[in-house]
Amino acid sequence: MKPLWMLVAAAFVVGGCATRQVNLPITQVRTDEGYRLTTRTAKRPQDNDKDTLVVLTFSGGGTRAAAFAYGVLEVLRKTEVTLKNGRRARLIDSIDVITGVSGGSFTALAYGLHGNKLFDDYEQRFLKRNVQGELLSRLLTPTNWPALSSDTWGRSEMAAQLYDEILFDGATFVDLEKGSGPLVMVQTTDISTGSRFAFSQASFDLICSDLSKVRVARAAAASSAVPVVLSPITLNNYGGTCNYKYPDWIMMASDPDNPARPAARAIKRMDETLAFQDGKNRPFLHLVDGGLADNLGMRAVLETLEEMEAVRLRGGKTPLDNVRRIIVIVVNSLSVPSTNWDKSERPPGNLEILIKATGVPIDRYSYETVELLRDIMARWEIMRRIRDSKAFDKSRDPLLAELVNAPTAKLYAIDVSFGALKDPAEFAYLNELPTTFSLTGEQVDRLRASAGKILLDSPDFQQLLKDVGATIVPN
Repeated sequence: MKPLWMLVAAAFVVGGCATRQVNLPITQVRTDEGYRLTTRTAKRPQDNDKDTLVVLTFSGGGTRAAAFAYGVLEVLRKTEVTLKNGRRARLIDSIDVITGVSGGSFTALAYGLHGNKLFDDYEQRFLKRNVQGELLSRLLTPTNWPALSSDTWGRSEMAAQLYDEILFDGATFVDLEKGSGPLVMVQTTDISTGSRFAFSQASFDLICSDLSKVRVARAAAASSAVPVVLSPITLNNYGGTCNYKYPDWIMMASDPDNPARPAARAIKRMDETLAFQDGKNRPFLHLVDGGLADNLGMRAVLETLEEMEAVRLRGGKTPLDNVRRIIVIVVNSLSVPSTNWDKSERPPGNLEILIKATGVPIDRYSYETVELLRDIMARWEIMRRIRDSKAFDKSRDPLLAELVNAPTAKLYAIDVSFGALKDPAEFAYLNELPTTFSLTGEQVDRLRASAGKILLDSPDFQQLLKDVGATIVPN
């Protein structure tokens, strides 16, 4: 297994420039077209439960994250639920949205593109393949050096080419759009501002660009473009040329002159998206690893929930008001390998400190994100119980009556992470796995098995199964 430092060293030797991606402009935003949630909903199976929204978030972490996410999909594939019409369906077919970051983006995109075929060959095509070794080999091949040193073909372009060959088969987002699978939103980070940017038509509307012809492999390359090791993916920004307008309900939640709680993050997000729309002064976006802005792929979910709550408290309506049940499964392969630094008088080296210094803030941020989701779940549950109480009288307490206008959906927050493992030895084993795109077959299999066990043992998941009348189908 080639360690990360070898890729870092090779990157400095070659010194390639940022990848140049030419994405095409649009002259008018069409919210009824393109790869976005509303168009995906229209293509979902007609007998799916429209009262339930199922969201999966796949964290970053190289092959460790990709395999862990795959293990969750395997369990959902075996979980059957009873629909309103009495028909049985697999829970995996009820997934509406998957967000993916870095390593998790590969599993998300591969499932969105290949559907059930993913389970036939994903292990051989990607999970149990030495992808990092193949990248390093191409990086150190002298015939590639002229292209790598050019202004139009950098290290991430080379990586995208490999991803196309081994996994995505040259597919573009129009291929994802043609299918009937969930919306897959791959998250990246705009290195200039630190803002997240998703590969969905809703985000591309901000920069007045067409997502449909963008290759899926480029999205994966951007989401996993670790700074220094890989070059940024660059997009043309045509923002300000297509008459983009925010939806009315978003404006209600995000009005900076009359802010609604709890929508502070939504207001901050609007400031960030305004910067994306300034194509005249920011004609290019340089995108890197999505983990720098959101290693769980959870920020968009949190902001949407908070916007829903803020709008409802103001008496407004949102597109999700008819949803009775929102299920969020957070698949987090965060690992915090132990060190022996505290036992030595000699301090760690510069590269070790650099890797640790970039990882620790991301780890802390990921923990806070999950806790915020649980806070929202608890708040909504309290409001729902008050609203449904026979003793509740709106006329006697107008303030409380306003508060219980919050969303009526029951929120399930299911955390699938290493910390939930009851076996200390298995936790220690998985926690020491590196963030790399090269793991052994045994490591991949143990990640898959652990993800499935954590999900099945989760009290929140068990409660969900009970509430929806689900059963696990034996192998």
